[in-house]
Amino acid sequence: MTEAVKDLEADLGVQLFERHARGLAITHRGHQFLRHAKSILTEVSGARRALESDRQAVAGTLQIGVTSLMAGYVMSDLLAKYRRANPQVQVTAFEDSGEYLEHLLIGGELDVAVMVISNQRNSTALQTEILDVSPFRLWLPLGHRLAAKDGISLADVTAEPLIMLNIDEMEEEATNLLSALGTRPRVAFRTRSVEAVRSLVATGAGVALLPDLVYRPWSLEGDRIESRDVSGALPVVRVGVVWRKGAPLTPAAQDFIAISQAQQGLRPR
Repeated sequence: MTEAVKDLEADLGVQLFERHARGLAITHRGHQFLRHAKSILTEVSGARRALESDRQAVAGTLQIGVTSLMAGYVMSDLLAKYRRANPQVQVTAFEDSGEYLEHLLIGGELDVAVMVISNQRNSTALQTEILDVSPFRLWLPLGHRLAAKDGISLADVTAEPLIMLNIDEMEEEATNLLSALGTRPRVAFRTRSVEAVRSLVATGAGVALLPDLVYRPWSLEGDRIESRDVSGALPVVRVGVVWRKGAPLTPAAQDFIAISQAQQGLRPR
């Protein structure tokens, strides 16, 4: 694997990973190449599906629910792939909280939803297919004192001002984690914008505990953001596609679930 990556970097003439004692970190150029690679794999998958001799065109409507975080980091690629495969399906997407989306699914007002399922409230009434499992990590500005430590503890984190992302239960998870130490987190800023978190962390306003799913190494202003593991039992975010248990699925919904399952292997780790 190591030699294959080095050969790829030599062929491209760019560095895809930064190598350090703790492992690898993908570079900005690496993220650019990854996006193109994912697009190529998606097109190949679509070409194979188009050539299946027994496949009939799917038509009708599809009502999809999506939470705020998933809308920006999961749904865009998934929806693009689905629309290419099923151009005759009329797709409508609706964004709201996970709790309300569960209500709509149970009531039959949505066919499927893509959402964080770590704290699902109506698991007995809903069927779930896990698409991604993303661990929490610590986001730091470049040159932060904690970035140089061999090991970072939760106690180290509690001493820092925190930037909280207040969507999809992210703040609840981080607060519960730090409160378990008997220390109330020092919240410097609350926001519903991931880009605001990046900018605030990059400029030194605080640190953040967020899942790898939404990590990117650069803010919109081009400032670097570091990501580090924290020792201890950190939570994970489980992302899934959800539908009402026992409800008959339309061909359009069945195909969305199938494409979601195929999309799992294309996510960066």
